[in-house]
Amino acid sequence: MIRAAIVGGAGYIGGELLRLLLGHPEVEVVASTSARLAGRRVDGSHPNLRGLTDLVHSSPDALPDCDAVFFASSGLDDPAQRAALASRAKLVFDLSADLRLTDPALFAKHYGAHPTPDLLGTATRGLPEVDRAALRTANLVSVPGCMATAGILGLRPLVEFIDGPVTVDGRVGSSGSGASAGEMNLHAERANVLRVFAPLGHRHQAEISQATGLTVRMTATGVDAVRGVQVLCRTQVRAGVTETDIRKAYRAAYADEPFVRVVAQKRGNYRLPEPKILLGSNFCDVGFALDADTRELLVVGALDNLVKGGSGNAVQSLNIRMGWDERLGLGFPGLHPV
Repeated sequence: MIRAAIVGGAGYIGGELLRLLLGHPEVEVVASTSARLAGRRVDGSHPNLRGLTDLVHSSPDALPDCDAVFFASSGLDDPAQRAALASRAKLVFDLSADLRLTDPALFAKHYGAHPTPDLLGTATRGLPEVDRAALRTANLVSVPGCMATAGILGLRPLVEFIDGPVTVDGRVGSSGSGASAGEMNLHAERANVLRVFAPLGHRHQAEISQATGLTVRMTATGVDAVRGVQVLCRTQVRAGVTETDIRKAYRAAYADEPFVRVVAQKRGNYRLPEPKILLGSNFCDVGFALDADTRELLVVGALDNLVKGGSGNAVQSLNIRMGWDERLGLGFPGLHPV
């Protein structure tokens, strides 16, 4: 049994980490920090956890020593505090964007200047399907973004087939903006809309490019849902590439993966990946459609942005690091209908 703590536990990602770790047979959650809600019960901000914990949010400065600490929010506003909190545990899992990119100039383009650029490139990416070997010995892990995860898992097995740039159309529910997103996420403003909030150059395109070596251009739209991510990745394939080639590539990459499924059927309501049936689960579904005449390829990826797109990847990475079954604490399959 290891002792784990969550920095920024009052937000949506923090709540999902608490839900997963409280049900994990090898983890004891000893702290959840929140500067805003210090002294208040965890189940006040996460009512789904009523009866599961008596934890009270503590001040970040009161974070105890533990075995693993999870950063559910950015620490760049106070790098000194971040370093102090990270020192409380041997294993650090960062679910923010702070360490996702390795190039300081690229980070500055998408997020602004990094106050401690020497940290960039020091973390192991927390994407188990790609980074499993490195995760077995990693003490600092950076979990990729939700739409980046769906895009990377959809595109990476097909890189050798792709001829030209990739255009990614990402769609995400309102929880992707976090628990304190402000006026634009009021129900009156968010309901019944398809809001293009990043028409060009969404920051996750840099993560997808970094992981695949492809030239990626990305837009993002907020959809009328609370949870869920779907990415549509449009590109061209090389001459002679067939549907069979693509299926074989996916099969080779994911046949033994517990949380990636290839969904590319000819008929049915769910013949391509759909986030609705993945809500609450750690699955990422990937699929495709190919026009053999024009060589146009559409890759589709879907997941729950708060689980496989965040907290679930972190817990799966922890399982790998500790030598446990990767599925521990992550067995929920999603709901249908919902």
